[in-house]
Amino acid sequence: MANKISAPICRRLEKAARTAAKKSYSPYSQFPVGAAVLAASGKIYAGSNIENASYGLCNCAERTAIFTAVAAGERRVLAVAVYTPTAQPTSPCGACRQVINEFGPTALVISVCASKERQETTLDLLLPGAFGPEALS
Repeated sequence: MANKISAPICRRLEKAARTAAKKSYSPYSQFPVGAAVLAASGKIYAGSNIENASYGLCNCAERTAIFTAVAAGERRVLAVAVYTPTAQPTSPCGACRQVINEFGPTALVISVCASKERQETTLDLLLPGAFGPEALS
């Protein structure tokens, strides 16, 4: 069952994701992405994509935001908002879906873009049958 997030909180998440994209380090792709996560504590953590000349070492915005939250002591993510500079919303990549699953298997996932289009779903629908911590017990 998905987390219920109020409309004002969703708007704050979306705004934080859009703002985070402005801090992106994306000199190679020129594709600035921003993300924001709502932790169970009620705090919002933002992150942007960070590229590297060794492309395999790049980090997506969603993972940057989640890792920032976890480094601050958070362990549960209720929602993730992602902003991409596209005409249509873009959902998180597979690696990000797996990381979201670790901390929010039923998290609300909101994708927004340069237009007014938006997409709202839940992580369990984006990553059905996910491998998670329970598989290791």
